[in-house]
Amino acid sequence: MTELKDTETLHTGREVFYMVLALAAMFPGVYVRIAGVHPTPVLGAALFGLAIVGAAFMLSWAAEIVQLDISGGLALALLALIAVLPEYAVDFVFAWKAGTDLSQAPNALANMTGGNQLLIGFGWPLVVLLATWRIRKLRGASQGLVGGADQEKVVLAPIQSVDIAFLSLATIYGLFLPLRSSLTLVDAAVLVAIYVGYLIRLSRAPAEAPHLVGPAAMVGQLPTRTRRSLNILFFAVAAGTILAVAEPFAESLVELGQAYDIPEFLLVKWLAPLASESPELLVAALFAWRLQSSTGLGALVSSKVNQWTLLVGTLPLVFIISSSIGRSAFSAGGLPLGPEQQAELFVTAAQSVFAVAVLSSRSMDRKEAWVLFALFVAQFAESLYVSLILDAGENPVGRIVVGIIFLVAAAWVISRNWRLLRRMIGDGLRRPINELLTGD
Repeated sequence: MTELKDTETLHTGREVFYMVLALAAMFPGVYVRIAGVHPTPVLGAALFGLAIVGAAFMLSWAAEIVQLDISGGLALALLALIAVLPEYAVDFVFAWKAGTDLSQAPNALANMTGGNQLLIGFGWPLVVLLATWRIRKLRGASQGLVGGADQEKVVLAPIQSVDIAFLSLATIYGLFLPLRSSLTLVDAAVLVAIYVGYLIRLSRAPAEAPHLVGPAAMVGQLPTRTRRSLNILFFAVAAGTILAVAEPFAESLVELGQAYDIPEFLLVKWLAPLASESPELLVAALFAWRLQSSTGLGALVSSKVNQWTLLVGTLPLVFIISSSIGRSAFSAGGLPLGPEQQAELFVTAAQSVFAVAVLSSRSMDRKEAWVLFALFVAQFAESLYVSLILDAGENPVGRIVVGIIFLVAAAWVISRNWRLLRRMIGDGLRRPINELLTGD
């Protein structure tokens, strides 16, 4: 069993309040679902979305606590996977519905690409900018709290060369997805295989003591049996909530768009991932605020790996199973991709290329964070402009332009850091894990 690292002074009353608040957020949505009530689209989206947020917070605490009972570098990957389970649940609902109603296929892709773009374009810069601002502020106030922390960049630990290396493999394959007319079983096999290889590589790392914060730290200090029992309860309640509200949340978003003439694309791409990933982003921001920015950014990088491999790879599987059941016969046809979905995959893959290029030095500085965030804002603004101003259901040209900008920026960064990138990928794929844990 892994021992718990020293944590900051805990305020038990405050931590209990946070847990009660998460339960309170989940209860209305679960009650409405169990009672069979059909609320208005606005109320339904709010109640079910809030329930997902509360469940996601509880899952994030449970994922942190479980690190005390799981050995090896596998813990961080498991933490990242569990933290985005709400994202998987909503995406799987759309993919399942698409099996019998192809009009839902664009929603499955929109939710997945929106989550990926939000994670890199907003989450990564958030950690870097918050951390460097915090260090500058403390140094300006002459507080000796920052040690050798860099006020211009966040540096990842050598072990996270593994994350970046496998993200590079997934990104190279992802660049070919926009050229396809569907996501197939072949895509599923390749992407899931990359993720399995990633887990196997991390599983060779020895145990490390986790640094828990908030409710996770409070529960982590309880006796072993009590801690494990409470953590199982966390998992059960959170997972049950997500299973209960994921489908009505997805349906509420569609109904909301129909009721107020808001494009489904916007709601599914941006609002749904914001609800499911907000706890993960807040936890990462909390690490940055507490000057543990490497941990915060590292968790988001790991989340990107599993979203860009396991999530993308399992969508066609869910679609094929659903369509086979609907036809009472096996159907090998993949999740269809129209021009809009191809453009979405292109800009998501291009953003990932730029992200890998930026991390070629295993760090991200303030300028790189601002560029990443600015391009994300451009993506978001383009979506709003096309959908609300032009009132165009399908106009992928703007997204393709943004994707090309990402690729040009990535080519410029890679041309300057090619040797660093090659070395880092080599380290991530081949260098002994013990060396990555102990050296640079």
